[in-house]
Amino acid sequence: MAENTKDDGARPDVPQFFKLNIETGDLDDAAAFYGELLGLEGRRQAGSRVYFTCGPVTLQVVDVSAAGTPHPAAKALYFTVDDLDAIFARGERLGCLSAESIHGTPAGAIGVKPWGERSFYSADKWGNPLCFAEAGTVYPG
Repeated sequence: MAENTKDDGARPDVPQFFKLNIETGDLDDAAAFYGELLGLEGRRQAGSRVYFTCGPVTLQVVDVSAAGTPHPAAKALYFTVDDLDAIFARGERLGCLSAESIHGTPAGAIGVKPWGERSFYSADKWGNPLCFAEAGTVYPG
């Protein structure tokens, strides 16, 4: 596979991930949910969507109810946060913490994973799984 380089050959033209699209069935409900959970104000856009700026990547929440049933995103969307306890408390208020088990521990509880990451899992009501990890504990792979 050939590596993309700029015309001058100086360095690879590495694709930059800038937006992730997730589908919902109710834009107002989804905007309120993600606004509360993320602690961010979403920006309404044309085409039944709302954008949330999450660092260098924009989370694009799209209402697809006019065309069909929302399809859940890949498993899972991962976010880093400075104050994991604060976002966990918001997740508790929203009732969206995961009921699954990961590595023998409740995924919806704050825990330290075997690789050292302090995190918890949740999901929106359209089946989009979410993980929040404390900045500084993320395992880069």
